[in-house]
Amino acid sequence: MEALNPVEARVLATLMEKARTVPDSYPLSLNALVGGCNQKTSRDPVMNVTEAQAQDALDALKRRTLVFESSGSRVPRWEHNFQRGIGVPEQSAVLLGLLMLRGPQTAAELRIHSERWYRFADISSVEAFLDELQSRAEEKGGPLVTLLPRAPGAREQRWAHLLCGAVDAATLASGGTASAGGEVQDERIARLEIEVAELRSALQNVLNELGLSPLGHQKSNDRA
Repeated sequence: MEALNPVEARVLATLMEKARTVPDSYPLSLNALVGGCNQKTSRDPVMNVTEAQAQDALDALKRRTLVFESSGSRVPRWEHNFQRGIGVPEQSAVLLGLLMLRGPQTAAELRIHSERWYRFADISSVEAFLDELQSRAEEKGGPLVTLLPRAPGAREQRWAHLLCGAVDAATLASGGTASAGGEVQDERIARLEIEVAELRSALQNVLNELGLSPLGHQKSNDRA
């Protein structure tokens, strides 16, 4: 596949995100798409994409059948065709979309960030799909992700996408050196959140088997 440029990657990933997180507002108009591309949160790097740049990106992506313009609206609206256009399963498409939006991430971070897109059973399932993307056969287009060297001070290695072409793994890995402490903390928080969610789920199953009130209703019942 022809490599994407950074604006094309941001436009494509924004369409992928909004299709899952705000389906009532999807497909997106050009104005809404630009707003999504330039969000200050859940974006790395933060960009300042103009309408002209977004339209150029849409035109280029349309030629590659990765997006298409939907019909039935006075205002042109756009949808992505990423999963079919690239030829990957849903779970892999989710991971690639997140990597395009948020930059390199660990498997634990990807699992946390994917909650509104797709719920992976555990970190191992995330890693399994990443491994598939990394070992993708050349006849299918070759690898779509790469595992970066461990950054100094970090416990986990991060993954990066290859949709914009080959990456300088050493530069990306060392780019987080200044904030290595923050990355380590983020990884710990991500793992703790996963563990808490799994414990709550296990406890809820026990409560259900015992016929007790669901979590969240216990305190209100006690106050009553």
